[in-house]
Amino acid sequence: MPKKFPRSFGRHALGTLLNDPSTVFAVTVLFVLVIAVIAGPWISDYNYYSIDPVNASRPPSLSDGHYFGTDDLGRDLFVRTMHGGRISLLVGIVATAVSLVVGVLWGATAGFVGGRLDHVMGRIVDVLYAMPFMFFVILLMVVFGRNILLIFVAIGAINWLDMARIVRGQTLSLKRREFVEAAEVIGVPTHAIIRNHIIPNLLGVVAVYTTLTIPQVILVESFLSFLGLGVQEPMTSWGALVHQGTQVMEVTPWMLLFPAAFLAITLFCFNFLGDGMRDALDPRDRRR
Repeated sequence: MPKKFPRSFGRHALGTLLNDPSTVFAVTVLFVLVIAVIAGPWISDYNYYSIDPVNASRPPSLSDGHYFGTDDLGRDLFVRTMHGGRISLLVGIVATAVSLVVGVLWGATAGFVGGRLDHVMGRIVDVLYAMPFMFFVILLMVVFGRNILLIFVAIGAINWLDMARIVRGQTLSLKRREFVEAAEVIGVPTHAIIRNHIIPNLLGVVAVYTTLTIPQVILVESFLSFLGLGVQEPMTSWGALVHQGTQVMEVTPWMLLFPAAFLAITLFCFNFLGDGMRDALDPRDRRR
């Protein structure tokens, strides 16, 4: 009788994800959304910045190509919603990538080295935590002016703090494992242990937290745009479109409905994906 080998952790995780209907549905919807925001403006005859007062506040119509209607300045809402999706998703991905790189390196170094370095790095995190986020954003805009790159800087500069604390806690547990102690005994340098042993074993936790961070960042950007501190005209984002829609929702409800629906669907899908990855990468649920 042939020996039955245990399933690898990666195959088990992938199988768990593929067997979860909510995760598969979330990934499918996110894929369609990404294709829509990239290719959507190409199928329209309108652009996101041209003003047409004659066609202002027109309801959705398939006959004239204004699939989502127009805003109060006559701009096509379908194209603006797709362009807004590009900005919102870009902010979410880039700011999350910044927080991922900085947070993982910071937390893994502090947790593994320990001692005085861990204390100093921990106090720096505490000081940044105490800084009001909105004050930090306003200060950046006063000094450097309003620029979309400041959104990446502002969100990425604060959002890595949670990642660093989570990674540090996991690293404190991993540094006591046998394979790490064996690497130290044979003289492997500290940076090599962190790169080859600590960080690879953190990928499960980091992957789950990343899928939950992207919707958080998108929501923060939407909040900033809602307050008028985000992207500036003629560029837009889902948050900025929601802000404009709330001002005229009684007269032109479609200006609020469409961008709010895209924003809500994206947030829900990322949260479903995060829940599915958390279950799939849970080592306590690993089957052999």
